[in-house]
Formats: sequence, structure tokens, C-alpha cells
Amino acid sequence: MRCQVSVLYFARSAELAGLRCETLSVPREITSLQLWEEIVKVHPRLAVIRDQVVFAVRQEYVLLGDQCNMEESEDVPKDFIKLKSEKLSVDEVSELVVSPSCGAVSLFIGTTRNNFKGRKVIHLEYEAYSSMAETEIKKICRDVRQKWPSVKHIAVHHRLGVVPITEASVIIAVSSPHRVESLEAVTYCINTLKASVPIWKKGDLKCTFPISNAAGKDGAEQKRE
Repeated sequence: MRCQVSVLYFARSAELAGLRCETLSVPREITSLQLWEEIVKVHPRLAVIRDQVVFAVRQEYVLLGDQCNMEESEDVPKDFIKLKSEKLSVDEVSELVVSPSCGAVSLFIGTTRNNFKGRKVIHLEYEAYSSMAETEIKKICRDVRQKWPSVKHIAVHHRLGVVPITEASVIIAVSSPHRVESLEAVTYCINTLKASVPIWKKGDLKCTFPISNAAGKDGAEQKRE
């Protein structure tokens, strides 16, 4: 018998596969080496990193050749919280919260815009008290489950460091059986995160300052440090 499994790709494997996540049909009883061979059938380019690949099943490391029980586990509610300096992936975050019992996945994607109060923004930069931030986000997830008991999975990924224009600084995904709960929960998550989680942002801005018309210009653009 076969079952459906979600496969996540990271770093070099994501580059070679050309995607970050997908669902594959594999035998229920399979070793990690056989699973790797199944994946390589779909993505032959991955064969070149066989000796470098690191496998994890249900967030536990396994060695190539170890037996893997791919029986579908109970779909218990999970929270996925991550602070990272790398570029965020909407596909990766949304895939984390997909559930067979849910008919809705709601997303919030916060991106860097190119203006702030009339000034041009070059990029934003985020800094966090990481351990406390993760603790506070866990509290938000607990609050969500109290307010909307039908919510299944919650994912909150926040980027740290420099975030260029149009790129995502935060992605929040929530799944639930019906859309109302997940939509309301996503709104609550981002509003509470902005109000209570110790993550700070700094903008690299440009501002227009007036100068004398005698200089032949109406204004000059000067970078504000």
C-alpha cells in the first residue's frame, strides 16, 4: 500500500529540485534510502548530492538506510515558529498548515514597501530579542486556540536583518475547517505580534529637503543616516 507524504526541500536540494515542497506517493513501509531513490526518480538532478543529503522524518534525523514508517500520523494541531535571516517562502509556510480536515488556509504576508510618510524607503532592517520573541509568539498561538478552538495549524515566520523592497518580512498562515476562523485568527496574530513581540525595524530612508531656488533646483535628495 502507498500513502501521500509531504516532502520539503531546503538549500541546495531546493535549487536542484526547483521547488521547496511537494506531495509524493510512496510505499507505507520504506527505508530512507528507498525514499531518496523515489525522490530522485522525480528529480534526477538531486542525485549529485546523495552523499551530502540530510534526511529528517517528522522532524527527527534519520540515516540513509534506516526504516521509516510512513503511516499517516494523527493530524494534531501544531505551531510552526521561525525567526530567520534568509528569504521567506510563501509556499513553504502555507504547506506547513495544510490539513485534510481543513477547508481554509488564510495567509498574511507583510512586505517592505518603497515609501514611509512621504519618504523613499531603500530597505527595512529587523532586529529581535529572539528567545523572548519566540516565547511571545507561542503565547499568541495559545490565545488563538482559545479564541478559535477549530483552528488546526499555525505558522509564523519572521525575517531578521535587511529586507529589500517587495520581499516578505513576515508570513503568517492559519488553517481551519472554515474560512471565518482562519481569517480572524490571522488578523489577530499580526496585530498582536506588532503590539507585543520584541522585534524592531529600522528603515533606510531618503528624504527631500528644500534648497534655494537660486541654485536652479526645487529640491535635493539627501540620504538620512
